[in-house]
Amino acid sequence: MNLILWGIVLLGIYVQQSVSQIVDCFSSFTLSTGKCSDLLGQVKKDDCCLNTNYGYKEADGVCRSCGRPTWSEWTRWGECSVSCTEGVSQRRRSCYGIGDCADPEKLGTVQTKPCVKKVCCPVEGGWSEWGKWQQCSVTCGDGMRKRRRTCSEPIPQCGGSCSGAEEETINCSTEKICPTHGGWASWGSWGPCPVTCLYEGRKPEKELRTRTCTNPPPSVFPRGNDCEGSDTDSRPCSGPPFCPVDGNWGAWTGSTPCSVTCGVGKQTQRRLCDSPKPAHGGRQCQGEEQKTGICIIAVPCPVHGMWTEWSEWSPCKSPSTRKIKCTTRVGTRRRERDCVDRKNNGNVCEGDIVQHGDCYDISNCDMKGVLSEWTEWSNCKPDCGQDSKQTRERKCVADISKYRSQDRSIFAGDPVVNCEGLEPQTDRKKCTNVPECKDENK
Repeated sequence: MNLILWGIVLLGIYVQQSVSQIVDCFSSFTLSTGKCSDLLGQVKKDDCCLNTNYGYKEADGVCRSCGRPTWSEWTRWGECSVSCTEGVSQRRRSCYGIGDCADPEKLGTVQTKPCVKKVCCPVEGGWSEWGKWQQCSVTCGDGMRKRRRTCSEPIPQCGGSCSGAEEETINCSTEKICPTHGGWASWGSWGPCPVTCLYEGRKPEKELRTRTCTNPPPSVFPRGNDCEGSDTDSRPCSGPPFCPVDGNWGAWTGSTPCSVTCGVGKQTQRRLCDSPKPAHGGRQCQGEEQKTGICIIAVPCPVHGMWTEWSEWSPCKSPSTRKIKCTTRVGTRRRERDCVDRKNNGNVCEGDIVQHGDCYDISNCDMKGVLSEWTEWSNCKPDCGQDSKQTRERKCVADISKYRSQDRSIFAGDPVVNCEGLEPQTDRKKCTNVPECKDENK
């Protein structure tokens, strides 16, 4: 049935695109991000999708996959919706490819679960009284005095703090004059070189610059210190330059082979900046060193085979002449799957086409009923709004305690279970801090 539906989807796409539109074709489509990369150029959509690994963009600018419909991986669980107490976290996935993705478990595109980032919320503390003022910070001139207080009345709880400053300062004066020590001003500009060219083998002349002890000048009373170091600096003159030679491009080389053996690829031409090369500060060549063009190999690309879902298990049979129905003797059964959609010498599927397994035949057997264990809590549903809840349940099932295996998946057939006095039970609890629902029509 799945093969028939897939064929109908492909037929519909073929009819709609009998006149193939021009698209931007990309040689890479990344399933984890849904993004296209490595633009090849504009070609017909049919030509681009000769390779099912390619992607394309139509006029709306959205990247689409040329492959069969496939779910992306779930994103990481998002941040909790609140920073303290219980909230919810969400994760998402997307469907890419031609057609709709199968969703037998009806997981959808969003999952929501409860989360607790911090079990309690911060409680602010209170300041103590200010302490005494400290002594002035200097022994001459003007300085600062400080006093402190502590966040301890009461002490903050659960990561809280006190609002305001822990320290307070005021100006203070010693009524004594401080000496001012000299400081260098910035260096002046370099002076001219005393020569216009340098002779080979001679020691190069030097260019000079000076500075002054005026930033600030040392005070006279009380006496400040003079600046340390020299007021003159020198460096060798740089010699007269050679004449610059600007670079120029050589001829384009022949095209490289097409980068692919099927579908749309690239061809490249290169040239060198060597006619002549730039020298002595001359300008580099202007423009690109290589250019790329599109090439089309009009051959469909390989499509690797993929497994169908496993068939239903065959009836449970005895491996001998002994009866196994309604007994604890183990039988055997088998199921199969097919490798489909392989085209153009694509890879065959890896793995077995037939699977054998043990089983117990309990079809129409009279069995005692017991209540199952509670299921795991479900995800929050719906994914938004104040009515989001989690559920779990337990129900009447056949008692298999006398069997060697407690794995219910290997029990074949529907028994007649006596569930008298065993009512199914459902438990629900509300999800908190769930995001508000957005109006999709806005």
